[in-house]
Amino acid sequence: MLRSSSGALDLFLRRLVPLLLGVLLNGCVSVSYYGQLATGQLQLLQARKPVPEVLADPATPPALRAHLEQAEQARAFASEHLKLPDNRSYRVYADIGRPFVVWNVFATPEFSLEAQTHCFPIAGCVAYRGYYSQGAARGAAALQKQQGLDVYIGGVEAYSTLGWFDDPILNTMLRWGDERLATVIFHELAHQRVYVQDDTAFNESFATFVEQEGTRQWRAARGLAANTGDDSRQRDQFVGLVLASRERLKTLYAAPLTEPAKRAGKQAEFERLRRDYRVLRDTQWKGVGPYDAWINAPMNNAKLLPFGLYDQWVPAFAALFAQVGGDWQAFYQRVETLGRLPLDQRHQALRSIPPVGAGSPRD
Repeated sequence: MLRSSSGALDLFLRRLVPLLLGVLLNGCVSVSYYGQLATGQLQLLQARKPVPEVLADPATPPALRAHLEQAEQARAFASEHLKLPDNRSYRVYADIGRPFVVWNVFATPEFSLEAQTHCFPIAGCVAYRGYYSQGAARGAAALQKQQGLDVYIGGVEAYSTLGWFDDPILNTMLRWGDERLATVIFHELAHQRVYVQDDTAFNESFATFVEQEGTRQWRAARGLAANTGDDSRQRDQFVGLVLASRERLKTLYAAPLTEPAKRAGKQAEFERLRRDYRVLRDTQWKGVGPYDAWINAPMNNAKLLPFGLYDQWVPAFAALFAQVGGDWQAFYQRVETLGRLPLDQRHQALRSIPPVGAGSPRD
């Protein structure tokens, strides 16, 4: 049985509070920020129910029941076939009554694409701060804007506590459809399997590869045809546009120009990105633009930060998986070995992995 609310509180006090107190005593961040993290995580723990209990409840809506039944099958596949952690994560459900579980706030200087980083227990240093309240995220963003920073707020539907708690399937995850729900379960469990502090690109690329290969195998196990890849191709093309724009901005900011000239060049680059997107949409996507809302909204440096983090090293991990003949346990061992290297050596090792050849195994 899942722990009761008092049990969840006891677990919370034993695991999380000592870490938060240690950080607060060292003066790393404000009491109010860590207070909202603690409150938000505790509310999440208290909202959980075992999936079998939700399925057995006659009042459970049919649509929710169907989603959770599919999620149960994907969760079992994750441990049995993908060799991901076999624990209670994603075997519990929580309805938190809002569209996102947290809102991440990204910030950069006006003429830089270097993120303002923040360091935390367990997770290490990351390029954002997370807030369980949208209002709190907006308040933090407003303060950073007053300091002259570029700021962007992004809603997050799911995250991993890296095995410290039993992470639930959230109501925020259910609007994607059953296959996308399965891929997120694979992705988040991958973070529990391997996680390296202070290397977001490594962690996210690894989890993204596990998600992609896991989904391919999940479809094959159910006798479904391989995904056509149209959505993935569009995403890759869009990310390519954004990364190219980011490189041009880096060149602009490094140039010996006045601030007004850089400011004008920055806005001109954002307009170029919008034009390039529209050309791509109208010539290759038949006029249907899944990223229209994003591209037409206000633009700044911070909004470009998340791009590239999730897929920078995916080809290297795919090649590594092929090298071990598709053996998941051997693959994880190789990834763990890479994770123990110093950052520069780790990235050099990833760059040196030969790309997947035509004869690589894809069982």
